[in-house]
Amino acid sequence: MDALIETFLTYGWWIAGLVLLMLEVVAPGVYLVFFGVAALVVGTNAFFVGGSGWFDWPQQVIAFIVVSTVCIYLGRRWYGTASDTDDASPLNRRTSRLIGREARLSEAIVAGRGRVAIEDSWWSVSGPELPAGARVRVTGADGAVLEVEPAE
Repeated sequence: MDALIETFLTYGWWIAGLVLLMLEVVAPGVYLVFFGVAALVVGTNAFFVGGSGWFDWPQQVIAFIVVSTVCIYLGRRWYGTASDTDDASPLNRRTSRLIGREARLSEAIVAGRGRVAIEDSWWSVSGPELPAGARVRVTGADGAVLEVEPAE
């Protein structure tokens, strides 16, 4: 039984670390990677100095807690410096990339509403009353409705 426990203390950390890293791929968010890395570090330490007697399971658990804390601190610090949003990216903001474009009205703007075709899409527009076929410039966006003005 002692041999089984000794084997588990040596290789169990590596197994736990690899399982945590594999679960990180499945689970959303970045939190298991810190514990997986900490388990791999403690497992490597246990493999090289575990047989000496001073790095038994209580010391390994304390080392895991300390290394996990350091990994979480460093990870949060690194992720905190990364920007979550990219202002230049048009992802999920299709209308913002259309600002400044010119197009012709496919339907006249009547009572403040009309339609325009830009590339392969039809857009609702708001602006001053203009006849169908008039050239307009997109000046803004309010959700999925483009704000336009006459192009000169």
